[in-house]
Amino acid sequence: MKEIEMICFQIISHAGSAKSDYIEAMKSAKKGDYVRANDFMKSGYEEYKKAHEVHSNLITMEAKGGKVESSLLLIHAEDQISSAEVIKIVASENIELLKKINNEEK
Repeated sequence: MKEIEMICFQIISHAGSAKSDYIEAMKSAKKGDYVRANDFMKSGYEEYKKAHEVHSNLITMEAKGGKVESSLLLIHAEDQISSAEVIKIVASENIELLKKINNEEK
């Protein structure tokens, strides 16, 4: 397997884990378990950071003159990072709204 393919799979894996954690955070908040929701949000953010770091390293490599071939796999990996970021924002807003609705703002 080529190095770029391994990098793409790392991005996809970390971004996918982040999305799963954000979704679990919303489910926990829906049940009123804001502590667990917060834990999932933190875990999701750590996974998102890992995906972003791998992607940033790839960008840096290209900026230094390295050749990074565009592929469907790379496009998919970048899409996964983007969707993880969107889900993070939605989860955060959703949790805050649930707290407000349930008068549990802190």
